[in-house]
Amino acid sequence: MCRRFDRAAEHFESADFVHRQAFAGLMERMSPLVIAPKSILDLGAGTGRSSRALAKAYPRSRVTALDLSAGMLRVARQKKSFLSRTTELRADAARLPFQTGSFDLVVANLLLPWVDDLAACLGEVARVLKKGGVFTFATLGPDSFAELRRAWSLAGPDVAVRAFPDMHDVGDALVQSGFSDPVLDVDLLNVTYTDKGALYRDLDACAVRNCLRERRATLTGKGRLGGVEKALFGDASDGSLRLTLELVFGHAWGAGPRATDGEFRFDPGEIKVRRRR
Repeated sequence: MCRRFDRAAEHFESADFVHRQAFAGLMERMSPLVIAPKSILDLGAGTGRSSRALAKAYPRSRVTALDLSAGMLRVARQKKSFLSRTTELRADAARLPFQTGSFDLVVANLLLPWVDDLAACLGEVARVLKKGGVFTFATLGPDSFAELRRAWSLAGPDVAVRAFPDMHDVGDALVQSGFSDPVLDVDLLNVTYTDKGALYRDLDACAVRNCLRERRATLTGKGRLGGVEKALFGDASDGSLRLTLELVFGHAWGAGPRATDGEFRFDPGEIKVRRRR
């Protein structure tokens, strides 16, 4: 998957309208929060568009743009200004190279749909987030790409479209990872394509075309592919495709380091002192 994002880096921002829409919704939901983060981690930063927006929204902060794709980060470096306070770092979101409690704000815009181990990723975010810090994210819900899932199912039971976790499952995972007071909501985004070429170009530009069709041991023949395309574009009278995306937005608060079995943590300031007279 990383190599696909490397290849897509140069043209990614020409077709990242879903990412832009999701990030706008994410920032809108953050507006009621009274926060002044000094350190921000942008997980899955891609070409850095969201990192640049975060640096502008919080001008006194330092932003770390983290991504597993070297190609994406190369473009991010090219696009940032000379006086930028943003640092690019190549790393795995499930194995973050930071000390515990390093960040006031962690942002993940459409990263979680492509994470194989959600629990490991959220556990790492909870670890590096300061107590009282905010984790905010946008991800995809199970109704996303329903039209593609239905069309590919016609090609046979051995062809599948990547599944995305339900909002309630994400909420449970946040609690299990140690976050407090999670808040989640869902919004639907509909994108209409008038020809298959535009759809394939956008999917390729965003490096998700092959991620939506799980690898098979054999090639998909022209007959099967033609049946899928007919199912996609044949329902509408004008031959268009209305693609559904279920955007799940959420934020939660950092609760500080989690105690291991047999370990107890407390704030020394909470110890009551009894003075002898």
